[in-house]
Amino acid sequence: MIQKGICISAYIPHQKTVGIIMSGCIIPGWNPQGVLPPADPSDPTSRLIDRSPYEVCLNDFVLRFGISSERLNLLDNLFSFRSSLHEAGLVRGFQWLDGSFCESIETLESRAPRDIDVVTFYYLPAGESQQSFSVKYPELLRRKYNYIKYHMDAYFVDIDGGVLENLISDSVYWYSVWSHRRNALWKGYLQIDLSPTDDHIARDSLKRIIEQGGTP
Repeated sequence: MIQKGICISAYIPHQKTVGIIMSGCIIPGWNPQGVLPPADPSDPTSRLIDRSPYEVCLNDFVLRFGISSERLNLLDNLFSFRSSLHEAGLVRGFQWLDGSFCESIETLESRAPRDIDVVTFYYLPAGESQQSFSVKYPELLRRKYNYIKYHMDAYFVDIDGGVLENLISDSVYWYSVWSHRRNALWKGYLQIDLSPTDDHIARDSLKRIIEQGGTP
């Protein structure tokens, strides 16, 4: 049994790439369709850790996907994007990561990923309302702003900002959208913690990969 919080590499049988076991979870290799599997095909109804969204640590996300110059640039942008959220006090919650960045898009479409798709589920800082926060940071939660500045296709969900049914509806919506490619292929995606606690470790890994010429 793997202890929660320990990160090690592990081979995933029947998959072309190496998976990473972290925090009690696994980043699986791409399946033959070039996407992350939505669940363990040998146990597709399991409620355990081996299903999407896979909860992973940020450092392992960097090690797993920092495999080209274009991807390394986007990872650097992801850190800048997260820093902007942290500086505004958004430090509690989690982020769902998806899109071509989490696919073998180089094989599927003969191109590099152009952005990272991110949905940030967040708690507002203490004493803030959505209105007061928007006055202080009018651009921070805007999709166009974050795409132009960071190449993040960013969306936001306020966890405790309203009716519970709305939160459930938002979660179901994003799960249904991100669990499939546009050609209806079912796929998996990833979840990382919004907390800045481990960002410096992951940044160091990114810096090392860049210094080594793009080799994790």
